[in-house]
Amino acid sequence: MLKKKNVFILSLGIILGVVVGNCGSVFADKEGLEPVSDTLPFEDLRTFTEIFGRIKRDYVESVSDKKLLEDAIRGMLSGLDPHSAYLVADEYQELKEGTTGQFGGLGIEVTMENGFIKVVSPIDDTPAQKAGLKAGDLIVKLDDKPVKGMSLADAVKTMRGEPGSKILLTVVREGAETPLKFNIARDIIKVKSVKNKILEKGYGYVRISSFQSGTGDNLAESISALKKDNGGNLKGLVLDLRNNPGGVLDAAVKVSDAFLTNGLIVYTEGRIENSEMRFNAAPDDLIDGAPIVVLINSGSASASEIVAGALQDQKRAIIMGEKSFGKGSVQTILPTTNGAAIKLTTARYFTPSGRSIQAEGIEPDISLARVKLETLDKSEFTPVKEADLSGHLQNNKGKTNGAGLSDNKEKEDLDVKDYALSEALNLLKGISIMKNR
Repeated sequence: MLKKKNVFILSLGIILGVVVGNCGSVFADKEGLEPVSDTLPFEDLRTFTEIFGRIKRDYVESVSDKKLLEDAIRGMLSGLDPHSAYLVADEYQELKEGTTGQFGGLGIEVTMENGFIKVVSPIDDTPAQKAGLKAGDLIVKLDDKPVKGMSLADAVKTMRGEPGSKILLTVVREGAETPLKFNIARDIIKVKSVKNKILEKGYGYVRISSFQSGTGDNLAESISALKKDNGGNLKGLVLDLRNNPGGVLDAAVKVSDAFLTNGLIVYTEGRIENSEMRFNAAPDDLIDGAPIVVLINSGSASASEIVAGALQDQKRAIIMGEKSFGKGSVQTILPTTNGAAIKLTTARYFTPSGRSIQAEGIEPDISLARVKLETLDKSEFTPVKEADLSGHLQNNKGKTNGAGLSDNKEKEDLDVKDYALSEALNLLKGISIMKNR
């Protein structure tokens, strides 16, 4: 049973904490911060300590003070907005690993399916890929611990670890008569957030899956590789930000700056002075003014929307796809003395024209419905053309254009596999044709 004396001490401690906090705020006010009200909510604090005491006394199981206070902090932050949160030490470390794109692990993208861990894809040149794991594999055991009943977060945490340490995976694979076992040594996994390829001669494609601390540099390397593969110049570029949940603000600024030569990229506004920032473009453009189509969808959020909004407002790119998610707030990571941290929303960001994306999103210049195309079955009979008619006149000028058959096949494949990307390429080609006439 919780003694009244202990509840009083807890209440007194909370009140003293608030008093100290207020004194700190007054000091901070000298630095330009808005002071906290000096009226303490004694009734609310009394209610808090009463409920705390009831839980300690009456809850069906014993709960530690540490857990109750930690949960109270979590609730206080999560009640502010969906993005503010309390991060214990392990969660804080995982967040830092996510922003750098480097961590100790196996190198597999996984999901949960029917209570088992399903391999979505092994990452190239990682221990998982080298060991022979394949997309579709079901992981049923991690070392000797069954996966059934384990959460995805716990499974991922188990698979991560110190580089060089080993883990035994028991895998069920379609077509294999018995479960397969893979004894894999963890390694430093470097997730590259930028991928690139040539779509057609002159037209490049860059996919950014998230905004990490190295994304800006990776983008520059990708553009350089595309230009080299294409003889030094690009006629146009597709920048794919679909299902990109965002990430580091500075990375979004660098990506936007890569295609702008001047002007505002984004600015932020908040209650405290250091939350107000403005970012401007430097005088360089990695693709020398070539047209850009940016692909977005409802999964494009935060940093993705900063890039799309900046390039749209500066009339540097055509935005194509679906309306974006609409996360227009900035979270600041504030470490605490116990090794944890709080993720606190401290500002809203605005596009160069002053648009707030919060709960609104980016409207594409060209909207695309979410559709799936199929190739029609080829008919046994082909249409009759002039060249098929008996006695037709020969074309004496120019040469028959027999090239492009493989290009057409690739174009058909692109239409079926990725309709939005196909439309973006068509638009770039149309812009190029009009510019050269």
